[in-house]
Amino acid sequence: MDRKHIIFKVITILMVVITLFLAGWIMANKLGLVEGYDFGAGAYYYADIPTEQYTEIVNEDAYQTSVPKWIFYVLFFAWGWLMWRLWVWIETRGKNQ
Repeated sequence: MDRKHIIFKVITILMVVITLFLAGWIMANKLGLVEGYDFGAGAYYYADIPTEQYTEIVNEDAYQTSVPKWIFYVLFFAWGWLMWRLWVWIETRGKNQ
C-alpha cells in the first residue's frame, strides 16, 4: 500500500472510533430526549406525539431568521446534487481501477 492509502485508512478508522464514541456518549447521557415523554430517540419529531400535546413540545416560533425560505430549499437541493455527483465520481473511479 502506498502512503495515500495508509493515511486514508487511518483517517477512516479514527472517524469510526470517534463516531462510535460520540454515539455511545449521546446515548449514555440521554441527549435529545424530552423529559416526561416515553418516546424513542428522535421518534417524537415525526409520529409519536399525541396531537393535543404537540404545541406543548414543539415551539414553531423558536427559530427566527431573516433568510427567505427559498434559500433553504436551494441549499438543500444543491447539497443533494453535490452528494450525487460525489457518488458518481466515486463509482466511476472504482470501475476504472
